[in-house]
Amino acid sequence: MSERVKSTEKSPAEDAPQPGPAHQGAPKDAVKAAKAGAALPSLGIVGMLRWAWTQLTSMRTALFLLLLLAVAAVPGSLFPQRPANPSVVTQYIKDHPDYGKLLDSVQLYDVYSSAWFSAIYILLFISLIGCVVPRAIAHYKAMRSQPPRTPKRLSRLPEYGTLVVPADAGIPASDAIEEAAALLKKRGYRVEVRHDDGARPSLGAERGFLKEVGNLVFHTSLIGVLVSVAVGGLFGYSGQRILVEGDTFVNTLVGYDQFTPGTNFQSSQLQPYSIQLDKFQATFDRESQGKFGQPIDFTADVTTKENPGAPAKKEVLKVNDPVTLGGTSIYLTGNGYAPVVTVRDGKGNVAMQGPVVAKLQGENYYSSVVIKVPDAKPDQLGFAGFFLPTAFVTEQGISFSGDPDLINPQLSLNSYYGDLGLDKGAPQNVFELDVKGLKELNSRKAEAGGITLAPGNTYTLPEGKGSITFDGVKKYVGVDIHHNPGQLSALMFALLAVAGLIVSLYVNRRRVWVRTGTHEDGRTMVEYGLLARGEDHRLAGEASTLRSLLAGKWNLDADNPETAPSNSPPAGSPEPKKDQ
Repeated sequence: MSERVKSTEKSPAEDAPQPGPAHQGAPKDAVKAAKAGAALPSLGIVGMLRWAWTQLTSMRTALFLLLLLAVAAVPGSLFPQRPANPSVVTQYIKDHPDYGKLLDSVQLYDVYSSAWFSAIYILLFISLIGCVVPRAIAHYKAMRSQPPRTPKRLSRLPEYGTLVVPADAGIPASDAIEEAAALLKKRGYRVEVRHDDGARPSLGAERGFLKEVGNLVFHTSLIGVLVSVAVGGLFGYSGQRILVEGDTFVNTLVGYDQFTPGTNFQSSQLQPYSIQLDKFQATFDRESQGKFGQPIDFTADVTTKENPGAPAKKEVLKVNDPVTLGGTSIYLTGNGYAPVVTVRDGKGNVAMQGPVVAKLQGENYYSSVVIKVPDAKPDQLGFAGFFLPTAFVTEQGISFSGDPDLINPQLSLNSYYGDLGLDKGAPQNVFELDVKGLKELNSRKAEAGGITLAPGNTYTLPEGKGSITFDGVKKYVGVDIHHNPGQLSALMFALLAVAGLIVSLYVNRRRVWVRTGTHEDGRTMVEYGLLARGEDHRLAGEASTLRSLLAGKWNLDADNPETAPSNSPPAGSPEPKKDQ
């Protein structure tokens, strides 16, 4: 980048005597003097911006940013993320007061929308565009340009050969070059015939432009994938909902049990469709010895409506077979049992009635149950225990589930009363009951013992606190609802990227030159050479095929010694000079 300042004055080194044993330090002094006299041009603001743009749009920088983006995404799987579950993040900060707030200050709980992650993402996007656009322009110009001029010495090319057409064949040099051009065109080469080489016509041919096209398609598709992922992250959303048989979910914000919006999500994006769970059927293995009782199929019969005024439609929801409604995909992700209970308070009023979702905890659908009754009077009630679809009791009095199907359902509970803390506005996990501030009514250790109910049984709580009735059992399913407006385009760009990569790997860029001449005895001398751009292990095979086609075109014997490949040019052509 630097230039040395020219001067008409002689430097001290020029006037100095030639270096000898007594002047060994003179050349070093001269070099130092020359460096001291050198003036480096100033880049300036424009030059600095040009240099920065060149560095950013280099392929090396793009690969580095791609690796950096992958590394930057790692904290998103190590720490809880606020968009997915804010309460978990809050609890994590409380549990780790020494560094919890520090992590929050650097946005490690909100990685994918953080400033530093977005900066890497945007820089990668710009870098790829800066790489692709100039290459696309250069490739377009290359496709419109003519093949390179014919080298003077074809014998220096990696693949070289000669053919001799007898004089009695009556094929002059000009006709031979035209026939060779026609043959190469059939093989997909772009050909230019040249008659400006004195009396020796030649041609230049080139093919394999799809290699660079595939490369450009691959990189352009990567940009498309980045854009699609960004669109999905900005305008997409996801949520979860548990549906008990007979329940209906309407696609509104209050209808979700858990909701994760995109960065630019607006509630107006939600289309008010509805889905009702009519029936859920789980099929269990009843034949295998080692896998007896294992679930083998889940089927949910649902009724859907695209909008409130649309006709109802019966559909089937299965695992890995989602239902599509309003631009969202609804997936079946879980299932279980929901015991139906009726709780009456101390005044005899119904304080709670309906199904309670039991959370799976072990084999054979062993499930935990938590029931919170904040409307009970005069004291709020809480129940915690487990549900067994097929209850067995050991000799030690321990209950367990022997089968996942509803053969002998049993509900076992402990009861509590007091302030459940629901009126304070703090979020609580519906599957957990904090008993620290509650007083115990029933348990195995208590004098009244625990509560064990079969369907249809009622238990009266001690101290006149009310009663609980086990009315029956329903089934429930857990569904995941995803809306990603960039999902389809991301898939299409990913497939295009794979196709472009395959093309760039299997298509080779090649050039062929053919030169013809007429010998003094009337024979037509033909020489050809092949050159690959980049590594091409199939170039020798292409040269052999081309030789066979040319020999067949002129009825020659390709294996004849007179027409075999040679490292010397035919008669009438200039002798190649030896490499110095």
